Amino acid sequence: MSDDHNKPPAAVGVCFRRSGKVYYFESAGVVLEPGEFVVVETQKGLDLGQVVHIKQQLADGDSPPTQSLIRKAQRDDMRRERHLREKEARALETCAEKIAAHDLDMKLAEADYTLDGKHLTLFFTAEHRVDFRELVHDLTGTFHCRIELRQIGVRDEAKLIGGLGRCGRPLCCTTFLRDFESVGIQLAKDQQLSLSTENITGVCDRLMCCLRFEHDYYVQAAKQLPAPGTVVRTRRGRGKVVGRHLLKKTVVVKLEDDKELEIPVSEVTP
Repeated sequence: MSDDHNKPPAAVGVCFRRSGKVYYFESAGVVLEPGEFVVVETQKGLDLGQVVHIKQQLADGDSPPTQSLIRKAQRDDMRRERHLREKEARALETCAEKIAAHDLDMKLAEADYTLDGKHLTLFFTAEHRVDFRELVHDLTGTFHCRIELRQIGVRDEAKLIGGLGRCGRPLCCTTFLRDFESVGIQLAKDQQLSLSTENITGVCDRLMCCLRFEHDYYVQAAKQLPAPGTVVRTRRGRGKVVGRHLLKKTVVVKLEDDKELEIPVSEVTP
């Protein structure tokens, strides 16, 4: 191991929720590895996070962290975290009852306690803006801590709840995606995918995030094949390109006798 890895890093990237946004902290002289848990002071209070990124040195343009880690998570911290997860499940049940009592049109997604138990955030979805001031007052008296209700979108809801995608694997947003990027229908068109909604939308009913992963490859592959309508020469004569298979790197050519031929792009010439 190099000496650099025995030195405290310049900044430590910490994630507080599964695949959530990464926040950077000073290491406070602690040598850490990705995957370890740490206790930090946040605006909400003491919280537990997981190290997901180490910066041994700050790059040009990087702002130095303004807050420091407190310590590596101890056994008692991890035990308390497990207890809070159980407490959150009960909080969701209680909050659902309160929502029904206040006759509010909102759907709970997840609850999150800070490690010190002084702040409870409740994530929910709703079709419209919700006036939950009376609900917050009620919940504060019930849980005796600071209550925050945060409205989220359907993509964030899927990220929090999790599940399996069409590929049969856990959702990308719950495993490794830190931020959502814009996904437009043009990405599906560029990849020659069926535009049927059931084929290109995820469990959140939005276009699948994975449409963006290989998009650059498809764009570059398309540049290497003649565009539809192009007249080319083949071993069986001249014809017009009427289709392309980007992954196979073949083109479908309609010959002058109206027969169609699929051939490798290497076998056609202008």
